[in-house]
Amino acid sequence: MEYTQAEILQTVAMTEMEHLDVRTVTLGLNLLDCASSSMSETAERAREKIERVAARLVPIVDGIGDEIGLRIANKRIAVTPISLITEGSKGDPTEVARAIDQAAATVGVDFLGGYSALVPKGATQSEREFIDSIPEALSTTQRLCSSVNVATTRAGINMDAVAQVGRMLKDAAERTRDRGGLACAKFVCFANAVEDNPFMAGAFHGVGEAEAVINVGVSGPGVVNYAVRRAAPNQPLHELAELIKKLSFKLSRAGELIGREAARRLGIPFGIIDLSLAPTPVPGDSVAEIIEAMGFERAGTHGTTAALALLTDAVKKGGAMASGSVGGMSGAFIPVSEDAAMIEAARVGALSLDKLEAWTSVCSVGIDMVAVPGSTSAETLAAIIADEMAIGVMNNKTTAVRIIPVPGGSVGEMVEFGGLLGSAPIMAVNSFSSTEFIRRGGRIPAPIHSLRN
Repeated sequence: MEYTQAEILQTVAMTEMEHLDVRTVTLGLNLLDCASSSMSETAERAREKIERVAARLVPIVDGIGDEIGLRIANKRIAVTPISLITEGSKGDPTEVARAIDQAAATVGVDFLGGYSALVPKGATQSEREFIDSIPEALSTTQRLCSSVNVATTRAGINMDAVAQVGRMLKDAAERTRDRGGLACAKFVCFANAVEDNPFMAGAFHGVGEAEAVINVGVSGPGVVNYAVRRAAPNQPLHELAELIKKLSFKLSRAGELIGREAARRLGIPFGIIDLSLAPTPVPGDSVAEIIEAMGFERAGTHGTTAALALLTDAVKKGGAMASGSVGGMSGAFIPVSEDAAMIEAARVGALSLDKLEAWTSVCSVGIDMVAVPGSTSAETLAAIIADEMAIGVMNNKTTAVRIIPVPGGSVGEMVEFGGLLGSAPIMAVNSFSSTEFIRRGGRIPAPIHSLRN
């Protein structure tokens, strides 16, 4: 489909869009050729390759944003899951963590994702040691983000890995006690992780991808919120869905224009456009406000799962109409700490952990940026993750958990993470134990509908 820069600018002006930005231009980079028998050499090879390939990323992307007149909020890098390149190396994998974090600082990107492991069916000893290294890696770096994929519809749920992640989160929180457990905000646990996700903290460059690609993440909750609030209060829901779909179409075309131009100037193939409504703490730039504008007193009350399903589906349809390169998550994100209206809904009791879990059956990710008391046990954290992984596995969709057990924090208190991560009310967890279930370990088998061959 052909389009012009003028068309995009006219669209922006015509619809009076608020808070429209391209949330991220993310360089995906393969580091498999950096592996060696020495961890120090692997780290140095990875650092050198990132600095060489990404040297022009930030100035080129900033220049395009200035020319077109759309804000590009973040420049990011996603790399091959690091556990794959450290598998045969002797030494401490946090050497690689610090080296690639240094490279990210050198080239000037905001975040680097991919300190990751893929263990949905089982893990090697090296991968188990790698997961145990995540707390130190995240607590001693600035830009690094991490993820572990513990489940797929095809493999089931690796409950040994789920339990390990629960213990790892407690360690990561304690190491950043003075910052509210901030290390946990840079980690996400996945079911059915996608290989071309440009959004942090879960971005990594999958082994099925090209050597290097440019992926773009467009966000526009403020735009959709503006339009829905100005729609007629009695407008039927199917017409509201059509309105959102058309806005998503326009947003996707704007994002693809920037992505393809960045790819051309960098001499790197264009990958995908991910249109995901990703909120920020800025008032109005909120997924929860979109839901409320459909006719609810507060996000989280009865009926809001249906509203979120409508929103997510309309976003996906609009993106798919606009581009043949839609990928990533493409839908709606629900990070509590990053959405002002969601924070308020949680604070007044309209939004609970159980309702968030229900929402994740229809949105793009899962329980995201949720703060819980620091006294929450590793087994309870693992059980929350297991529930979310089950939703993803049984529904053949991506789900995720980014949860922060705030050291010393109690229910109702607020914790500040800063920047895009925002602040969050500490939410209650169920007080009854799941310990014996988690300690069984093993694997929850893949569902029968995984047998599709």
